[in-house]
Amino acid sequence: MDYSAPDERPITDAVKTEAQRALKERPSFSIRTRIILGFLMLFLFSLGINITSVIMLTRIQSKLGFLESASSYTFEVQQARRFEKNYFLYRTNLADAREHTYRAREILEGDREEMASVVGVAHFETMARHVDRYEELLSRLEEPNEKRGGDSPPYEEIEEELREHGAEMISVAGQLLAKERESVENMLQASKRILIFIIPVLFIVIVYVANFIARQMLQPLNRLMADTRRIADGDFTPITPRRRYRDEFTELAMALNHMWHQLVHRHDLLVQAHKLKAVGTLTAGVAHELNNPINNIMLTASMLEEDYKSLSDRERLDMVRDLLDQAERSRIIVRSLLDFARESELKTGLLQIRDPIEDVLQLTSNQIKLSKVKVVRQFAANLPPFHGDPHQINQVFLNLVLNAIDAMPHGGTLTVTTRIADERDYIMAEITDTGVGIPEHVLTNIFDPFFTSKPTGKGTGLGLSVSLGIIQKHGGEIRVRSRTGEGTTFTILLPMAKVPA
Repeated sequence: MDYSAPDERPITDAVKTEAQRALKERPSFSIRTRIILGFLMLFLFSLGINITSVIMLTRIQSKLGFLESASSYTFEVQQARRFEKNYFLYRTNLADAREHTYRAREILEGDREEMASVVGVAHFETMARHVDRYEELLSRLEEPNEKRGGDSPPYEEIEEELREHGAEMISVAGQLLAKERESVENMLQASKRILIFIIPVLFIVIVYVANFIARQMLQPLNRLMADTRRIADGDFTPITPRRRYRDEFTELAMALNHMWHQLVHRHDLLVQAHKLKAVGTLTAGVAHELNNPINNIMLTASMLEEDYKSLSDRERLDMVRDLLDQAERSRIIVRSLLDFARESELKTGLLQIRDPIEDVLQLTSNQIKLSKVKVVRQFAANLPPFHGDPHQINQVFLNLVLNAIDAMPHGGTLTVTTRIADERDYIMAEITDTGVGIPEHVLTNIFDPFFTSKPTGKGTGLGLSVSLGIIQKHGGEIRVRSRTGEGTTFTILLPMAKVPA
């Protein structure tokens, strides 16, 4: 959602309809959907973190379970070796040695697959053969000499082989424990590294999602704020699309376009109604002013008709030229009145503040003369232009000048001043009269619609209200100060146009 650069084309129904159609025809991609997608992305990232954590914890838990089994196996082997030594020293605890050896073999059989995956199948088979042989040698120690036969090895050889297999069992068990502890430690370190890595990544993802959601909300809001400032500056160009999709802010933009169009339309109707009233006020003065050239035309034409044969060609030509001059003067007066009365579409352009003032003073020159009002112009040189509709700005100054003339029924001074305003980036025009002034208790109501202090039938009460609406639509304001018996000053502030260097 965005608007094109302000231009001077009129804001017609076709322009507004085209902007609305362009906004509506884009594919829909709502802010709600984008927010859901943003949170879904955050959820999927968090889900990935949780799944990774569960897998790591499951593996560590499995490792810890295996480590417990390996510790139990090592303990049983150590106990069997201890009772084995007791047997060779004191000829006791052989059954205990066999019991612990049996338990060690059960642990190996119960955790065969896991142990084989840790130490390797070949290494595991070697461990199992050591335990089986160790258990077999313990069983042979229980047999009496006559049962063992003559081929049986003596106790010394059995003892030596038991110690050899026992030492291997202890060695393998130790290696198994050390290797598994190292594996668990590595997994714990890997978990720490993953967590350390995940924290900044998660922070970045959260910041991205938050920024993504903020941009989806703030960018359209900022553009709408720029649109409202643009409208306040007097540019009523409709909002047109810039993104490839539409969302809830598009609906708001369409509603604003419709609202602004209706406001401009209704305001123009009000301006035109008051303009017709002002035209009626001007008609008497214009009719009187038209009488002079018309009388001159009639007199010159009568003289030309009566004395045509006695006049020289040069005199006839002079009289024809005089007729043309008076006709042109009449045409200019009538055209000025028609230009003011004609209803036109809003068309803004760069204006100099003194131009509409001069147009109005020219248009009301006859009323000013009849009212014995003296006009004082105080125009500052080289003032910057402003954006405005010339017809509506003329309407404002005409209302103020006519009000000033009405306030000085016995004559007075009308001072018109233009200069740079004290407010930054504004130009100022002041209309000051030396009339009867406005009572203080009335000042707060003079801009209200249909409020008038004039006698019945002398005013509609719309002039100042319409003028205020026009100036506010152009991004400016009207101020008034007055003292009873001393006169009134209306101050108009208009924003300077930002003209590219």
